[in-house]
Amino acid sequence: MKFDVEKAKPREIYNLLIGLVAPRPIALITSMDENGGLNAAPFSAYNYLCTDPPIVGIGVANRPTDALVPKDTARNIRRTGEFVVNVVTEDLAQQMNICATDFPAGISELEMANLETASSAVVKVPRIASAHAALECIEHTTLEIGHSRIILGRVVSIYIEDEYVDPAGPYVRADQLHAIGRMNGMGSYVRTRDSFMNIPRIPYEVWKNGKE
Repeated sequence: MKFDVEKAKPREIYNLLIGLVAPRPIALITSMDENGGLNAAPFSAYNYLCTDPPIVGIGVANRPTDALVPKDTARNIRRTGEFVVNVVTEDLAQQMNICATDFPAGISELEMANLETASSAVVKVPRIASAHAALECIEHTTLEIGHSRIILGRVVSIYIEDEYVDPAGPYVRADQLHAIGRMNGMGSYVRTRDSFMNIPRIPYEVWKNGKE
């Protein structure tokens, strides 16, 4: 099948893109409003974009209304300039899903998911205490594109529990961390437990000699 993007409805394009651009890492973002109220919400339109400086990008759509109303996460980041990306692992999957619920104003996602917080090292926004790794971020810029916002955050501190760090690199012991990924809009996720395969990069000289 072929889909004409110019003629398709936005929801149809959304359904197709999130099924093809997969698996996607999940950012469980904690943010804070100007009064100190905390918010937690997961986003799978997320990835790292560069390392010098270290920048992560998050796509945050507006609320599904005719008015261009930002979600709490985007509004909080715009007003305070800080947020924390908590890495979603297998043991946090169900609590992450609770945080995705569209609770009425005044109800804390963290409380509903029974998640406690811990102080961050640099930013005022706390991380989730049970998250095995987290990225503390300061807003670099926010781009408003159509009905969405692309938020670029500069990573200013990285927290990883000791058991998941190989000091030789340092490297993340990703095969032990068990992060999960988002697959489509039908509630599908993927585990990384026992699913790693190793494909070393081929140096040019090795590749060339193999062709001769």
